[in-house]
Amino acid sequence: ALTMDDDGIPSDPEKRLAVAAKIIERASKAGIPIEDIVVDPLVMTVGADSQAAVVTIKTIKLVKENFGVNINLGASNISFGLPDRHTVNQSFLALAMGAGATCAITHPRKLGLTIRAIDLLLGRDDFGVRYITYWRGQQPD
Repeated sequence: ALTMDDDGIPSDPEKRLAVAAKIIERASKAGIPIEDIVVDPLVMTVGADSQAAVVTIKTIKLVKENFGVNINLGASNISFGLPDRHTVNQSFLALAMGAGATCAITHPRKLGLTIRAIDLLLGRDDFGVRYITYWRGQQPD
């Protein structure tokens, strides 16, 4: 569920939270279990709006704290129009996952190891098992 309404994409996290609340309420009334609801806080490029990442991270935190739903994002949108997009995407993904994002639309070969490293650093991968397994799978035979 995208955090936008008939007025477009809100420019502040609280308005995006209000949109998410409406969507979650309507989904719940329609019988959709909370664990099946996925909210997209809408990632905009920092190349056009220097506060875009801040707004998205705050939105993720607010939605996670208030509703505990899964949060998906188009991670690479953040770097559109910038050089060395990979570095910006990695950095943003770390912030987003730390804030509570649970899934991302991204290039798995470019960010797969990064995602597992972030999970490891956030205490979501005991003893680095998933990180090490993924890393080993990426090594040439």
